[in-house]
Order: sequence, then C-alpha cells, then structure tokens
Amino acid sequence: MGNPLLTFWAHRNRRQEEDERRARRARLLAAAASANRASATIFLILRRMRAPLIVLIVIFAVSVLGLTLIPGVDDEGRPHDMGFFDAIYVMSYTATTIGFGEIPYPYTYNQRMWLTISIYLTVVGWAYAIGSLLGLVQDRAFRSALALQRFTRKVARLAEPFVLIAGYGRAGELLGHSMDGLGRRVVVLDRDEERIDGLELESYHGDVPGLAADARDPGHLGVAGLDHPRCEAVVALTDDDEANLAVVMTTALLRPDLPVIARATTRVMADRMRVFGSPSVVNPFDLFGDHVQLALRAPASYQLLTWLESGPGAPLPPRASPPRSGRWVVCGYGRLGKELTGDLRAEGIEVTVIDPSPHDDVDDVVVAGGYEADVLAAVGLDEAVGFVAGTDNDITNLSLAETARRINPTLFLAARQNRPASAPLFAAMELDALLVPTEEVAHEVYAQLSTPLLWRFLAAMPALGDAWAAALVERLTDLCGQHLQALWKVRLTEREAPALTPWLASGEARLGDLMRNPEDRDECLHAVPLLLLRGGDATLAPASDFVLAPGDELLLAGWPAARRALETTLVVEAVREYVVTGRRVPSSWLWRKLSGAPGVDAETRPTVPTPS
Repeated sequence: MGNPLLTFWAHRNRRQEEDERRARRARLLAAAASANRASATIFLILRRMRAPLIVLIVIFAVSVLGLTLIPGVDDEGRPHDMGFFDAIYVMSYTATTIGFGEIPYPYTYNQRMWLTISIYLTVVGWAYAIGSLLGLVQDRAFRSALALQRFTRKVARLAEPFVLIAGYGRAGELLGHSMDGLGRRVVVLDRDEERIDGLELESYHGDVPGLAADARDPGHLGVAGLDHPRCEAVVALTDDDEANLAVVMTTALLRPDLPVIARATTRVMADRMRVFGSPSVVNPFDLFGDHVQLALRAPASYQLLTWLESGPGAPLPPRASPPRSGRWVVCGYGRLGKELTGDLRAEGIEVTVIDPSPHDDVDDVVVAGGYEADVLAAVGLDEAVGFVAGTDNDITNLSLAETARRINPTLFLAARQNRPASAPLFAAMELDALLVPTEEVAHEVYAQLSTPLLWRFLAAMPALGDAWAAALVERLTDLCGQHLQALWKVRLTEREAPALTPWLASGEARLGDLMRNPEDRDECLHAVPLLLLRGGDATLAPASDFVLAPGDELLLAGWPAARRALETTLVVEAVREYVVTGRRVPSSWLWRKLSGAPGVDAETRPTVPTPS
C-alpha cells in the first residue's frame, strides 16, 4: 500500500495537467475556427469565379490552337505555320484589346477569319467574367468575408496593448473615446453593421479595428484578438445580458488571465457571471442607487467621484444636494425603481412607489393604470421633497417630471434617460439628477480600466468625509481649472525615474520638492497628487511633506504640460538637482569641464565605506 499523501498529490497534479490540456485544446480550436473564417475569402472567390475562369481559359486555348493549325505564308509566299509562342503572344495582346498587329508575317484570310472569331469570343468571355466579378463584389457573403480578413490583419498587426470591446452602443462609444484620449488602443465587436461602419467617421487618434459579428461566437472573439498576446482586457457592453454572459464565459475558459468587465441589468445575471472566475460586473441601476446614497451623505464626495469618472476634458459637475428628510415619490417599480427604493429606504427616507402593476415585495405602492396628474396629486406630491421618473419610456419620464414640477416647484427632480436621441430634451428640462444607464456603465468601466490607482482612489475616497472631498475639489480647480485635465501614473523605480534613485535612497525625498516647476522651482506644477501607493498601503492626497521611497506609485491629475515637466525631472539628473536644491548643475560632460563643476552624481551619490 502506497503513501496516501503522495497518492493525493499525484491525483491532484494529474487533474491540473488535464485542466491545462483542456484549456489549451479549447484555445487551439478557437484559433483554428478563427483561421478558417479569415481564409474564407480566397475560397469564396475561387468558387464563384470558377466557371468564368474556365470559360476564359477554354476560349484562350481554342484560339491559340486554331492559330497554330491554320497555315499562313511568309514574305516570299512559302507556307508558314505559326508556333505556340507566337500564337500565345498574339492572343495575349488581342484578348486584352491592345492589338499590336499581324506577326510574324501578314495573315492570310483564313487566319484573319479565325482571329475575328477569337476576338468576339474573348469579348464574350471577358463580359461574363467581369459581370460575375461585379456580382461577387456586391455579394453580402463576400463582403463579410473580405471585412473579416481585413479586420484579422489589422488585429494581428497591433503591437501595443489594446482593450477588446464587445458591443459598440452608446456605452462602448463613450468608453472607446475615453480610452483613446488616454492613448490606449481598442478593438470593437458589434452585431450592428451601421455602428461598425460609423467607426470610420469617428474622431479617433488611431485606427480602430471593428467587426460586425455576434459576440456570442467564441470564434469571433478569437478573431477580435482574444488570443492576442497584446490583449489586456475584455469589456462586454452589449444590450443583451445573455451575450455579455457568453463573453464572460468564453474569456474565463479560454483566457482566464485576462480581466473582464461586463454589463448586467439584473442581480440574477450578475450572479451567473460571477460563477466564471471573478469578473467585474457593472449594474447601472444599482450603481445609480449607490450614487444617490453617496450624494445624500456627502455631496462633495459625489461631485468629485463623477468628475474623475467622466475622463479628461469633463467640466466640473454642479454639487447636488438631495434632501435627506421628507418623503420621496418614485414612478415605475422596474429595475431602477427597485434599486433606488431600497437605497433610499436604507437611508431612512420614506418612499411612495407608483406603478401600474401590484408588487408584493414592497410596501406603500400606489397601483394606477397610468401616471396621470390626478394620480400624482392624490399621493401628496405637493408635500414630497423628491420625485423620480424611472420608467423605461423617455416621453413618459419627461411628462412625469414636468407634471411633478408644476404640482410642486420645490421638488428635487430625478429622471431616467433610455435613448441617446432624447438627450437634448432632458438637458432642456434642467433636472437635478439624471440617470443615463449607458453613461453610468461607461464611466464606471473607464474608472476601472484607466488605471487601477484611480479605481482604488474612488473606492476609498468617500470614507475620508465630505469636507476632505470639498477641499480636494477646491485644490484641483485652483491648480487645473474647471475642466478635468490629464490623469496619469508615475512609478518611482530605477527604470522609470532614474534621476531620483540617489535622492530617494537618502530618505529625505519629499513630495513637495518633486512637484516643483523645472523652469522655476518657486512655482508648483499644475498637478495634484491624488493617491500614493506603497506596497499594499494607499495614501489619498498625500501632503507636500510626505517622504517618498523607492518603488512608490503616484496617481496625479493636472495639465499635460505638468506631466511633461515632471517626466523631465524623473529622467534628467541636472533638472532633479535644480528642483530639489535650487542649484543649476551643468548636465553635459563638456560644460562640466569648461565650468570646473563636478557632476551631479559626484555630489549626490552616497559614499560607501571601504572594508578594512
């Protein structure tokens, strides 16, 4: 009898090897399916053009054979048979309508008759071939195969990291532009051909490969770069939860190392997604409820969160102040109504729900066949403090919001926008809060993908209090203005910040000195450190006297010019010396020799004692 512990480990290792082989086999099958789809174009051309090509070849062969068999005469009247090379040459310029003339000798009437027949035969053959080719070009299957092959080549040539976006609706479009603003590449997959065609008209800095295909198909995901070594994340943003689940499942089985972010509109679907690994699931309705809770507790924190999530160029949003005391009225107990009602009642706020259908899982529901003005007046809207129009119809929500405003002009009005085309109407309403599910999803995904430090900052920021958030907003606006500028990350490592290595090792490197302007150290850079990460510990908005250490990571928000200036400080030792000490040190060997000044390294490098 063997050792049971060794037997257990042997079985465990065997199972791991089988799982790895199964995953490799699945990846190979997906790659093979992708290759078959990509090479379908050439086979489609050969199959559709087979008959026209055969007709042209037969006409050419028969014409050449006839020229070699029909006898001719030379200049002296002696019989002369044309060779195969001369016949092929004659038919080549005859069939292509070039017409060089009669060679090697003037033709007889028999040869001219045969050549006339050959001319008309080739015209018919070319007309048949060109007509078939034009029909092939207009064929939908051929255009799809051609687009797939072109898309595959674009994805294969990508040399920098990219994000695969499945679903290019409004959320995918916003995310794509936000990632493009950060200099990140994206690859798009969507079922709607019009959305993919619209990529050519978008104002992207780089080329965005797009394919009109179903994201449920693992082969399509493979063609879109799922198995590409430069793929850094997969985002499922389709308007179908089942399709998003399929993307999560395919990525978890074929590329378990890739992070996945998926949109889900129900808790049940979110739970099904979380079965496959640990995807990040974004529910726009749950997210809006959490944001309303944050706005109730800390308006400045909510203002800072929405501003940073909006991406570079976003204006500072107004600081909303939802009423915490009093009764709210929520019209529509669908996905938004359920989440928002639960979050409001969790804050101790009284909520009255109006919905056409009865619901047993919630109290204080007014069942009404419609949302007429008399129904709103009957629930005491004139005594309420907040009103939410949360149905899935934009016209209904606009009508409800205007009716509620007429009944009670002091109400805090919130509404749900379902269609992008309704944006001008909701903007004209000047609501206090607006839920656009696609924008909520896009901003949340952007916060997670732009940099992990931003996501960590947003998660930890509300715990520091509203006064702290208000002070940080004021600091950001004073240095950077009313529009959010660039967001970037800095690693204080020997590779990315070589000029800081001796300074960091001294233990006297302070953040305030690093944030000085290389042109004039008495001025601060137009940038604000939002977070400093050291190991697993994060410090939000570190003070200027914070002591830096090798390996620290910084998240900063500020002007692009400040970013370029800080990068100069990180890599140029003479600039670092001026910023830290105020001394201007020659940076080149020639100037050091001419001025007699020692190099920066000689003055700042710590001395090492010689062993005795």
